[in-house]
Amino acid sequence: MARTPGDLLRIPALCLMQAESEDADAGRRVLGFSSIVVDDLGTAASITVGGMVRDGYGGPDTCHALYCALPRPEFTGMSILLTDREQAYPLGVVTVDIDSPGMLG
Repeated sequence: MARTPGDLLRIPALCLMQAESEDADAGRRVLGFSSIVVDDLGTAASITVGGMVRDGYGGPDTCHALYCALPRPEFTGMSILLTDREQAYPLGVVTVDIDSPGMLG
């Protein structure tokens, strides 16, 4: 993100929560980038994400990422999920392994 100053990386709040629960410095490192936007879990999102979890699409973090990848008025770009768990997402969701060459600089 440091090399593409006009771009934003949207991080679902529940994904950031999950990362922080597994690694005490994850949140600090992620929020150190200026181009990061944390996608909150608002009222509509919490209902939709809860339904996705109930319907078996994955855990709360995975479902929040799926929700954030859906077309919304405030986000019109192409949604690509950067993840180290590509297998957690259903077919048809565009995922890129965050550890692939070139993704980390």
